[in-house]
Amino acid sequence: MSAAYVPRRPARSHHVPVRGLSYHCLVWGEPSQASTDRPLLVLTHGWMDVGASFQFVVDALAAIEGDARCIVAPDWRGFGGSMVPEGRDSYWFPDYLGDLDALIDALSPDAPVDLAGHSMGGNVVMSYAGVRPARVRRLVNLEGFGLPATQPHHTLKRIAQWLDELKVPIHLHPYADADAVAARLHKNNPRLTPDKAAWLAMQWAEPRADGRWHLRADPAHKRVNPVLYRVDEVIATWQAIRAPLLWIEGADTDVAKWWGDRYPRAEFESRLSVVPALTRVRLDDCGHMLHHDQPERMAAHLRQFLVA
Repeated sequence: MSAAYVPRRPARSHHVPVRGLSYHCLVWGEPSQASTDRPLLVLTHGWMDVGASFQFVVDALAAIEGDARCIVAPDWRGFGGSMVPEGRDSYWFPDYLGDLDALIDALSPDAPVDLAGHSMGGNVVMSYAGVRPARVRRLVNLEGFGLPATQPHHTLKRIAQWLDELKVPIHLHPYADADAVAARLHKNNPRLTPDKAAWLAMQWAEPRADGRWHLRADPAHKRVNPVLYRVDEVIATWQAIRAPLLWIEGADTDVAKWWGDRYPRAEFESRLSVVPALTRVRLDDCGHMLHHDQPERMAAHLRQFLVA
């Protein structure tokens, strides 16, 4: 096994009660460090990921500006160290919005925050910033593209698929050891260096009683969502965003491999154009996991945007 990455700025674990769940957060610094010019920075992860995924960016940001900024990265419900909802069999997008609202109220009750999200987290923070504009000072979207538009005629097939999936037990593939987890992470993203893969493996998975390593994620996240993605409703929230937005993407991200021709790039550009104040950054030699691929360059753009 490769020597694991050593964080420059270690985090501490903190649990926050959120809507009947215990939400696990990684915290760098102290809330008392927050100020009008440098508010709390909240980093939200993507689907099948964990808040610890931002460690490399936090370290790169600290190398630029020191440790004066307080940063929090929560694990979404059913991921990492956050609770799995009792009796759950599916996950619903509005719950992420409700959780984020309660979390920000708990962490920064009297002041807006700087808010960033990757992939699924990027989609959540975009809608949240439109619905709660007074709670967000600066907004950062890391490849939260949204989803292909759905139509009413998709309803029957989608709900039938969901009903069928509810009848089948669902499991996530276990791994023999942490090395096997790290190998899978590297296979998913060849740009991930061995030391970072070794460190992430211990955040992304954990050993259990059967002697194998299991992903720290509820398998129910894999079930299809029966609620259709209504683009007009999403755009309504994006139009209401008042915080300046920084959009960061990897030059090598290929959205066609996810959606084919169901969601052309031109359609995304049309959606993004409704946001009033937009700054765009494109990182070379970088794919979808840009906070892993180019943490130093991402941190530099992040700091420039946050202090402007």
